[in-house]
Formats: sequence, structure tokens, C-alpha cells
Amino acid sequence: MSKRKGTGDSENPNHDLCEFLTELADYERNVSKNIYKYNAYRKAASTLSKLPERVKSGAEAKKLPGIGEKIAKKLDEFLKTGKLQKLEEIKKDEGNVVISQLARISGIGPSKAKELFDSGIKTLDDLRKHPDKLTHHQKLGLKYFEDFEKKIPRKEIEEIEKILKESINELDEKYVITICGSYRRGKEESGDIDVLITHPNYTSGKDSKKQSQFLKSVVQCLEKRKLITDTISLGGTKFMGVCRLPSDKKGPFRRLDIRLATFDQYYCAVLYFTGSDIFNKEMRAHALDKKYTLNEYTLKRLTPEGVPGDAEPITCEEDIFKIIEFPYKTPEERNE
Repeated sequence: MSKRKGTGDSENPNHDLCEFLTELADYERNVSKNIYKYNAYRKAASTLSKLPERVKSGAEAKKLPGIGEKIAKKLDEFLKTGKLQKLEEIKKDEGNVVISQLARISGIGPSKAKELFDSGIKTLDDLRKHPDKLTHHQKLGLKYFEDFEKKIPRKEIEEIEKILKESINELDEKYVITICGSYRRGKEESGDIDVLITHPNYTSGKDSKKQSQFLKSVVQCLEKRKLITDTISLGGTKFMGVCRLPSDKKGPFRRLDIRLATFDQYYCAVLYFTGSDIFNKEMRAHALDKKYTLNEYTLKRLTPEGVPGDAEPITCEEDIFKIIEFPYKTPEERNE
């Protein structure tokens, strides 16, 4: 998944509010390492991004889901002054600024970013002079940093989807292919491309080592079509890499993840990787209320002792909603 989580475009009437909340979220994740606050700021930004009108006060915002007293006060301060004191202080600290920027590089987490800063790395140019400090993934993340920062227009992903499906179906028409993430949720832009694939002959319980060829064959096929340009990593069930439209030799390079899910677990995976994160948490919590446990692999009923039983047979996403008695939401309605 992309490191850059969007909160709506510049046409959103609360764009500047979403932006400062996202900056606070990034600070909490990358510098403070406070995932609770990170999630809280992200949820508040997501709520505001969906509003058709400008929020006029913290009190008004507090009536919305995911916005409490503390965030409401910050919104009031920003609405009155056009800035936020906490954010100004964060930006004055060189360490905060550098660590936040380094942590935006694909493959570099908060701990590695701090380690690099502590070793004297202050800019991306500094980092380019010290490739010995980086893993293969991090080197590619740095190489394509500017491209990976750019949002991917929906139209471009549609073109990539066409090549993916044509190429893979030529390999074997039984493959099932879904591009998940924000693209499936109907967004006009995405941070990266998350592809989920399966094949009827790939099921849970079989010897996975013998079946690892499924994903390798797909990757080789897409390399031949000149869609995949670099491999970050390739395992039996997950490929991480870089792609570019073969027809656009000067176009930007994009992050591409391909996951191979077993055929019987495919729709739990589709649900999970479609997101959003907040919607997934809501679904899992509801499943537990109904005495089920739901994850990216299976939906299982809990025994009276609280132990997961056998996996429920799932043939489509709607089955999951029906079994746990949760009103069905289309992917476009899952943008919490």
C-alpha cells in the first residue's frame, strides 16, 4: 500500500483542514510513533474530506464522527488564525522535518528514517551519496521517489488494468484479477496499484511450494509485456515492484503490488484489500459482535469458548455481509 494517504482533492471545501490533519497524522506515525493519534487524525481528515460544505467551527465539527474535543480545538485555532501552533513548532525542528520526509520513501520506516538522520543524512541528495546505507527496496524507493509521490489518475490505472487482464488471461483464462484499494472504491486518484489474483487450482491446504509458480508466471508474463520494470521482492504469494505504461516511455513509474490469494479465500482478501482501513475495522468489530472472526483470509464462527471454528464457504463479497448481518455497502460506499 502507498505511504501517501489522500484526503480529497483541492476542490474539497475543507482541503486545507484535511491537509493539516494529515500532516499531524504523518508526524504522529513517523516521529512520535503514536499509531492511536495517527489513526485519529486520519479518521478526522477522512470525515471532513467527504463534506459538501466548509466547516465553520470546531463545535460544528465535533458533531461529526471521529472528531472529539481536542481535534475540534485545533480546527478552531486553524479557522481563526490560518495556522496551527503545534504544526509550526513541529516544522521548526529539523529532525521532525527530515525524519518525516525520509519516511515517505518506499521501504523506509520511521525507525530507519531516524537512524539515517542520526547518521548525518539531512536531505535526499545526502542519501543518494550513501547507497550503502540502503536495502534494494529502499534504493528503488529513493530512485523513484518523485514519481511515487505523484498520484495516479484513474484513467491510467484503467489502462494498466486492461494490460494486466489481457496478459494474464493469455497465460491462463481461469485467473481471476481484481485491482483493489482506492481504485476499486471509485476514487479518481490512487497512491499505488494493488492487484489481487487467484486461480481455481490454487486452494488452501495444498502444498504452497508447488504452487508458487502461479505468481512467478504472472510476473514473468508482465515483464515480457514491458509493464513491470523493476522487482522489489517476489515470494510465493506477494510481488512488490515498479510498473509503467509500455506506451508511455516518458511517463512516471508507479508502485505495483500483486498478491496471490487462494481460490477459496479470495473474497475475504478482496474485501480486506479494498478497504478503507476504517471500514475494515468496522466490519471486523461487527463480525465479533455476531460471534464471528473476520480477517483477510477467512470468516469463522466462534465457538461458545471463543475459539474460531471452520471457515464459512464464501463465493462472493455479499456472502460475508449476509452471514454477519451487516448491510451491504458497494466499494464506493466504503470510503470512511
